[in-house]
Amino acid sequence: MSAIVQSAASQLIEHGELPLIGQYFSQDYVVHLSGQDYGGGHKIVQAAITQIRKAFPDLRVDVEILLQGVDRVAWQRTMRGVQQGAFKGFPACNRQVVWREMLVSRVENGLIVEEWLSTDLAEQLLASRKKSA
Repeated sequence: MSAIVQSAASQLIEHGELPLIGQYFSQDYVVHLSGQDYGGGHKIVQAAITQIRKAFPDLRVDVEILLQGVDRVAWQRTMRGVQQGAFKGFPACNRQVVWREMLVSRVENGLIVEEWLSTDLAEQLLASRKKSA
């Protein structure tokens, strides 16, 4: 399972290989983020990756596996890139932003079907503005 999340982070997030989404994610994929549940399968994965790569075209991801169970893997990804485009109301700052995300991914039949995600991206985007001031 750890190989799935590591490869997905590299191929999809870093390299933008969106045609490969089906090799990593179920059509029924759901993500739980900030108390909300977001379904949409491949479409939501594609939309999220497209949005983040548009704002951070040089995005890099480091994956650290924390714990692996029968059908779940707990992991942290450290993301870094220069914000060159607007992202969720934050205009481009042309500065490197580094943020961490904690995830628990549930895997069925070799595909990620569900994830629980916590991120400090908004906090880091705010902090990058304070550094500019």
